[in-house]
Amino acid sequence: MKDAILTLNAGSSSIKFALFSRHAPIPQQPQLVGQIDGIGGAGRQCAHLKAVDADRRTLEDRDLELEGAADIQHKAALGFLAGWLQQHEAGWKVCGVGHRVVHGAQKFSRPIVLDAAIVDALRGFIPLAPLHQPHNLAGIDALTAALPGVPQVACFDTAFHRSQPEIAQLFALPRAITAQGVRRYGFHGLSYEYIAEVLPQHLAADRARGRVIVAHLGNGASMCAMKDLKSQASTMGFTAVDGLMMGTRTGSIDPGVLLYLLEYQQMDVKALTRLLYKESGLLGVSGISQDMRVLLESVAPEAREAVALFCYRIVREIGSLMAALGGLDALVFTGGIGEHGGRVREQVCAQLDWLGLTLNRTANDRNEAKISAADSRIEVCVIPTNEEWIIARHTAALIS
Repeated sequence: MKDAILTLNAGSSSIKFALFSRHAPIPQQPQLVGQIDGIGGAGRQCAHLKAVDADRRTLEDRDLELEGAADIQHKAALGFLAGWLQQHEAGWKVCGVGHRVVHGAQKFSRPIVLDAAIVDALRGFIPLAPLHQPHNLAGIDALTAALPGVPQVACFDTAFHRSQPEIAQLFALPRAITAQGVRRYGFHGLSYEYIAEVLPQHLAADRARGRVIVAHLGNGASMCAMKDLKSQASTMGFTAVDGLMMGTRTGSIDPGVLLYLLEYQQMDVKALTRLLYKESGLLGVSGISQDMRVLLESVAPEAREAVALFCYRIVREIGSLMAALGGLDALVFTGGIGEHGGRVREQVCAQLDWLGLTLNRTANDRNEAKISAADSRIEVCVIPTNEEWIIARHTAALIS
């Protein structure tokens, strides 16, 4: 039996997992990877499990019938996954499980081995991330039960941003409120940590450790300003609905709009939450889809406007992050849209030509690692992220 590290990213509608060899150093390529999609719909739900091995050969591709409320479906999916993993880990012994946990608040600024007291503390952060933290904790509970005695490690999406200056984390609210933990936390930290890890392989040392903005663009989207490979500022703040426009989330919005909707449109908290997280963003503006690929292929003016607004908001936030950094040496695109959306990258970079940023259109169309022209003052890279590897590496280090 060969030792392995299992990683788990339990979200509200999907569960992603990967199995890594425990060889030192931890290889970036997992032995198997998969996910369950379509969890949490109303009533009877047909979720889907797909998994492939290191050679991309299909190990499983099947539908799962789930029933009941969203939390019941989620627990059922996790239970099924735990059993499936035990059946398909032939030749591998899971000696540690690493979990993506969205919120570590101010208490946890680095990965940690879990025990009952720490898990209880993480439950106390549910009000800070009510749409994410409960699912992360459900994954911890399920794998702890399925693999008794196997160490469980939490890796926090907020941890990378704790290097930010204190002033960058504050809101202009009374101190009695900020003292209760209402501050800018930032998210997608595991993705940014990976980019910081590999950036010196793509840029000269002075550029990599200089003023860099990383754009993590996907259904959830944010950007991070880095200097010396550490977070200095982020577009996401207290919650993961802040900052950039996203697939179904508003991004930054005038708080007065929310007060107006509460008082004059008679929206309650549940309706407002649904609006901000599920009905806005690319989906809300286009009225067509939250999928950028669908919108880019559409000729509808609403689709084009949604894409244009998405790119405009990115450019606006780049200006803000540049101010925090005092300039810009390199721009990095990552995430599903960032890695594959050449037309989005082109629209964004075209609006930054005043910086002396020039795109190599051929390289951009091919999704190459470096897409800036030779004479560009700003280097532009496309780097696929690998959050699972970051989790596996932290887990292996902590359980050793």
